[in-house]
Amino acid sequence: MRDTGRDPERPSPDALLAAARREARTRGRLKIFLGAAPGVGKTYEMLTVGRARLRAGTDVVVGVAETHGRAETAALLDGFEIVPRASVPYHGTVLEEMDLDALLARRPALALVDELAHTNAPGSRHRKRHQDVEELLDAGIDVLTTLNIQHVESLNDVVAGITRIRVRETVPDGILDRADDIEVVDLNPDDLIQRLKDGKVYVPEGAERALAHYFSRGNLTALRELALRRTADRVDDELLGHMRANAIPGPWAAGERVLVCISDDPRSAALVRYAKRLADRLHAPWTALFVEGTRAAALGEAARDRVAEALRLADRLGGDAVTLPGGRRVADDILAHARSANVNHVVVGKAERSWAFELLHGSVVHDLVRRSGPISVHVVPGEALPGENLRGRAGASGGSAAVATAPARSRLQLRPYGLSLLATAAGLGLALLLQPQTGIENADLILLTAVVAVAVRFGLGPSLAAVVAASLAYNFFFLPPVYTLTIADPTNVAAFLLFTVVAVLVSNLAGRSRRAAMISQTRAAATERLYGFSRKLAACGTLDDVLWATSAQVAAMLRVRVVVLLPEGRTVVVRAGYPPEDRLEPADLAAAQWTFDNDRPAGRGADTLPGARRLFLPMRTGRGTIGVIGLDADGTGPILTPEGRRLLDALADMGALAIERVRLVDDLDRAERAAETDRLARALLTSISHDLRTPLASVLGAASTLRDLGTALPDEARGELLATVIEESERLNRFIANLLDMTRLEAGAVAPNLSDGDMAESVDTALRRTGPALSGHRIAVEVEPGLPTLRLDPVLFEQALVNLLDNAAKYAPEGTTVTVRADRRGAWVRLAVLDEGEGLPEAETERVFDKFHRLRKGDRVRAGTGLGLAIARGFVEAMGGTVTAANRRDRPGAVFTVSMPIPAPEDRAA
Repeated sequence: MRDTGRDPERPSPDALLAAARREARTRGRLKIFLGAAPGVGKTYEMLTVGRARLRAGTDVVVGVAETHGRAETAALLDGFEIVPRASVPYHGTVLEEMDLDALLARRPALALVDELAHTNAPGSRHRKRHQDVEELLDAGIDVLTTLNIQHVESLNDVVAGITRIRVRETVPDGILDRADDIEVVDLNPDDLIQRLKDGKVYVPEGAERALAHYFSRGNLTALRELALRRTADRVDDELLGHMRANAIPGPWAAGERVLVCISDDPRSAALVRYAKRLADRLHAPWTALFVEGTRAAALGEAARDRVAEALRLADRLGGDAVTLPGGRRVADDILAHARSANVNHVVVGKAERSWAFELLHGSVVHDLVRRSGPISVHVVPGEALPGENLRGRAGASGGSAAVATAPARSRLQLRPYGLSLLATAAGLGLALLLQPQTGIENADLILLTAVVAVAVRFGLGPSLAAVVAASLAYNFFFLPPVYTLTIADPTNVAAFLLFTVVAVLVSNLAGRSRRAAMISQTRAAATERLYGFSRKLAACGTLDDVLWATSAQVAAMLRVRVVVLLPEGRTVVVRAGYPPEDRLEPADLAAAQWTFDNDRPAGRGADTLPGARRLFLPMRTGRGTIGVIGLDADGTGPILTPEGRRLLDALADMGALAIERVRLVDDLDRAERAAETDRLARALLTSISHDLRTPLASVLGAASTLRDLGTALPDEARGELLATVIEESERLNRFIANLLDMTRLEAGAVAPNLSDGDMAESVDTALRRTGPALSGHRIAVEVEPGLPTLRLDPVLFEQALVNLLDNAAKYAPEGTTVTVRADRRGAWVRLAVLDEGEGLPEAETERVFDKFHRLRKGDRVRAGTGLGLAIARGFVEAMGGTVTAANRRDRPGAVFTVSMPIPAPEDRAA
């Protein structure tokens, strides 16, 4: 959460910066008309607002508006300038999409763009319409658009759970967050159902189907709540930003927010659970807050464990975990944070301290109740779970078994006390040396300086020892009668007492400042190390890298030996270790397996299987336990200190998230590969079932006729049948050869036999081989004379050229010209095959080389496997050349260009 430590009486720098960016921007403004379901009137409302802007003199243009046959909506289009839609060819049909380039060229002040979640036809510049809208906004054009709540990406699963229908077209949540205005177009479910029955949403057949499934009253009510709540969250964020930018004290009761106060009390976990239940009832965000004040530095390790476990529990339950450095009274820090975050519910535990303690130290609960103002304070007694108040053990609030930890080293250090006495003696010597010039009036200041120096350097304990020594020295050497510990003058008694009190106060203040500085330094060092670890994990691209980085980091920071185990089937196996480890003893392996199965620690120092050599702890994410981390160290007894256990929890959580991230990426890659494999398998099946069977059927038919009729057929008919058998057999042979060639390419078995060759000869041979296919076309050959010889495999090059010519014959209409042009371009010889067909869609110029990919098929297009161009590119690249596809500039048609390098003289064959 932002602005957690700022002064609530000053404007938030982040909010002021955001407001300045909004004022200085040149980007267009976006307004979204958000509806719960189709038919609520989003397009109608968008056009109504657009007409109002048009009447006010704004330059308004309709980019796209879908009326869906609704007469009242279509009537609103009268008077608007409507940009004609662009035609996008797709699979033999023509789809119409918003003409983005025309809109950008027209550059209106306001564009109306309906259906923000729409997916554009293949071949459009952007895949989604919201990307078109982003480009319009970047060009400074304001946009009005419409969106249904089921198309919001983060709500896709929620909507699917409600309606049992998954919407495939989604819009990223960031679009809504960046919108300047969101207007909910709301309609009562009963009214919407009546509109549906009246045929104002869908045609009658579609309306009946919709009423039976999607448009039930329960579904519409739930979707309506989603739309209103999503908009309310946006408005609540805007309100919070306004309050912070203007330093307005909160809370404003415009939305519910819950804050639970965490302390070292064993009941903090129960408070977190109560806050979670309260937030769920209020449908409100919630935060767990721990104020690290002066008392926090003196907390024992068991108390620190309880605080850390409570904050981790809040994070696991979906809340925000925040730790603030305390600079004032704890209640003041809590209320300052609550007002800056517009919190209106504070949950705090009921104190069970004596009246004497509260008299000396005050009561946070009483202070909160007295000073809360409009903030509601929930004082909850709570209950401690069994074992949560045990010292030296990790809290059980997270549901994990207790793990014994080694006590923190608290051995008394005598050196600081000795140095504090030396510093006091030095101050005394200086005071005695200066006494003849300054008198005894300044001796106390010199001694106070020594006390402050000790407090700043060594802390409160040594500074109090310095106070005692300085007070005795001040009395013995400077207060008459000198060299005694008695005080004769009553006024000197007051001076002595005042000196002692001031010395104690100053040393206490300096000691507290030193503790706060040490806490800040320790936290900064830990944060820096964790940040470095997170950056290291972010750079890991494989699971092995993540596991190695995690084990090495834990080993380095905790000075232990580490193993990481991940599941394989029903068992866990060692996947990484530092130092490297690949086998575990049976007792350790059993403990690791139990840890993974039960999501609880086991092994050395744990309640379960303590006889194991290692301590095993689960690695968790939001999806559950994904692995186990094992620790081992020399010696006996607990491996970790409480501080080390808290650090291990942080490192293990970060490592678990990195493991899950890598696995999700791997799952996505596997899903994409599976989808591609399935697509290729379907394409291959189509080729085999149709394109290979067609020539085979022709051969079988002609052969059967020859067998059955025999000599009864005239010679001309028999000749035609034999020609059909030969032609279709050759065609079938080409198809099978293509499949075999592609198999060779994918297996890496194509090894070109390079030799000096003449490109013109290969062109002539390829034209002869494709003569039957090109018989209906005019052939133009334009070969530049004097082309140098090339290093190529004549067989492979000729086959690549045959495939390019065969492709031109398929996609160019009969009677058009197919041109073969060859010339020299610098160090390359380029051979281009040009046809006069319809050309290539812009999005297809690279995809045409994919396996089994074919463009639009019509009556004049010959069948094929979709492998010819892929094989041509593979053969040419095997010889060191390139093949590219583009559209002709002088006329419609496609051009495929083969570029082959001219060999250096020393590379030519002898």
